Amino acid sequence: MVVQSPKCKGATQSSIPNAQLPSQIGVGDSPKLTQKYGRKRNCAVVEPAADSTHEMTSSRRRFSGRIQATKQRAEKERLVRCRVEMLSDQEDIGGIRKRVGIRSFAQNVDEQLVQEKVDMVLGSEEEGANDKKSINGGLDAQLCKTHPGGAPNLVEKSDYAKVKDTLRLFNKYYLQCVQEEENRCIKEKGNGKAAKGSKSKVSKASKCFKSKKVASASLEDTKHKAKRPDLKAMSKMIEKKEILYHGKRIGTIPGIDVGHQFYSRAEMVVVGFHGHWLNGIDYMGISYSKGEYCNYTFPLAVSIVLSGMYEDDLDNADNVVYTGQGGQNLTGDKRQIRDQKLERGNLGLKNCLDHCVPVRVIRGHESADSYCGKVYTYDGLYKVVQYWAEKGISGFTVFKYRLKRLEGQPVLTTNQVQFVYGRVPQSLSEIRGLVCEDITGGLEDVPIPATNLVDDPPVAPSGYTYCKSIKVAKDVKLPPNAMGCNCKGSCVDPNTCSCAKLNGSDFAYVHMPRDGGRLIEAKDVVFECGPKCGCGPACVNRTSQRGLKYRLEVFRTPNKGWAVRSWDFIPSGAPVCEYIGILRRTEDLDNVSKNDYIFDIDCLQTMKGLGGRERRSRAVSIPAINSLDGLDDQISENVPEFCIDAGSVGNVARFINHSCGPNLFVQCVLSTHHDIKLARIVLFAADNIPPLQELTYDYGYALDSVLAPDGKVKQMLCYCGAADCRKRLF
Repeated sequence: MVVQSPKCKGATQSSIPNAQLPSQIGVGDSPKLTQKYGRKRNCAVVEPAADSTHEMTSSRRRFSGRIQATKQRAEKERLVRCRVEMLSDQEDIGGIRKRVGIRSFAQNVDEQLVQEKVDMVLGSEEEGANDKKSINGGLDAQLCKTHPGGAPNLVEKSDYAKVKDTLRLFNKYYLQCVQEEENRCIKEKGNGKAAKGSKSKVSKASKCFKSKKVASASLEDTKHKAKRPDLKAMSKMIEKKEILYHGKRIGTIPGIDVGHQFYSRAEMVVVGFHGHWLNGIDYMGISYSKGEYCNYTFPLAVSIVLSGMYEDDLDNADNVVYTGQGGQNLTGDKRQIRDQKLERGNLGLKNCLDHCVPVRVIRGHESADSYCGKVYTYDGLYKVVQYWAEKGISGFTVFKYRLKRLEGQPVLTTNQVQFVYGRVPQSLSEIRGLVCEDITGGLEDVPIPATNLVDDPPVAPSGYTYCKSIKVAKDVKLPPNAMGCNCKGSCVDPNTCSCAKLNGSDFAYVHMPRDGGRLIEAKDVVFECGPKCGCGPACVNRTSQRGLKYRLEVFRTPNKGWAVRSWDFIPSGAPVCEYIGILRRTEDLDNVSKNDYIFDIDCLQTMKGLGGRERRSRAVSIPAINSLDGLDDQISENVPEFCIDAGSVGNVARFINHSCGPNLFVQCVLSTHHDIKLARIVLFAADNIPPLQELTYDYGYALDSVLAPDGKVKQMLCYCGAADCRKRLF
């Protein structure tokens, strides 16, 4: 029975039995697309609105010829692939075969690269340019750029993408370090119990020796614990030479705009923005006196951090009086205990005044969301206009520097940061454009309001029934529950937990006391504990099963229909929501032409790297029933067998839009059973996401994958606004 929500006009809630599915009703306004080969990680683009009314033009539709077109293209791809491989055996394509030293071109570059060449050739054939010369020319043009490691790269990434990738790598290392520390503590705890249970007797001398040894070990243990995971991650990236910008730079840093937020000083170090994780002044030393900067006097300051650490600092936004470094009591009370000297960073700021060189100013604010207790915001370039020495508040000599913000920069973000981190609506009356108090109708533990400041008159999301768990179509049969682990209370030891062994003999998640479990890195599939496991609901290996925990808001956008943002900070690796709808067979939706919310479950295809899909970490152990070697025939068409239809029944995930530079990623999860063709689809945070930033993920479209009703390829515009936006699908 469908029940009308008293709080939201048009939004309904329902509990629908598996055998009784709702009839197709109008879909929501969020314009999205469906991918021809199923979703890689689910990416989308949108069309402009057809008119100024409330309904947006649908751009994510499936058409009746989808499966037939897929089969035809798959066969065409096979023929073209053979031709490309034959050509590569005969010729040295761009020198790649010779460098790699492997016989076949198709073997010396990854599957995704080959697929891109196939797509390029198919596109050329449609334009009539299908001769050998056009193929080789296109390959040479696309293979001319490489990654730093020498791997082929189709398109050079933007500076923004490089910064994002570097920070994502840092976050992965950070979570790995946290997990290592957890495992170490678990191991030591186990060793302690074993030692306590031992009843062996030792002599007095032995006891004395043992006591000294334990004390020494305890001291080393304290030192080990004192090194923070973020500093360990930073050190690992320095050791592996994975820092983005190694040399120091004067002025702006590519890919980092005014307002960019860092969640520790270690993050600033790994992207080359501020080279010291402890010092407030970063400066160039005498080693920079040759080459580009030979006309400057060194040291020369390049950036400063204003974080309230000095009692003499004075911050008036556009004008700052900054206290030099040194002479401070390091216990944290901000007091000066000795005179400062005009050297290192202090001298560097003085030289900035002499040479009229601007410095980057970063402000630190208290933040409960950050693992270091602060968030750091880049507030732009400032010039040093004056410096002097004086007796500070504590009676010691300090150097003072007056800095003034350069004109023509984006508006100072400090006040905005305070708003984002310090104020969220305290009552419904404070929410501008509120059109629905809770689109879930009370089904979720956390209400989800909807706002609309675009339409006139404003309307609420409608045309669907909200649900919080997957519904199953009549002709879909779920496998029986898988055998679980024998852990009690919570899974803690990956060496004994059978579920952890499926994830490569380690847990995919790390427990974080502040924000719960977080996924360390994206995997082909994550195995979680299920109904037959001995552990309880608080187990870290059930992280994605706990429902919504962040305060989300659905809001109307001018070009993309409905969208989603969070009022809370979301840390990288945290689960945001599951994609909920009706679990159907893909073939049952061939004739559905106006369903904009179909999500193909292509976990199996992703694991095989088919259709240009991105390969992920393979640190998993697939059960025998899902042996990839025995499923080649079933997945030869690149078409997933099952999908999730959120057109008429779904949750908040149906409103999340596409971005070519997303902050979420799609992760396949198995918990109740181990059939990867029926995996759960969960959206995780790819980055540390500040409050009020729109949540997006990549729908993973390939070229010419969207067909119009007449069977022709549609040219689709993208409004995501990302630095690496693909602009259109074709």
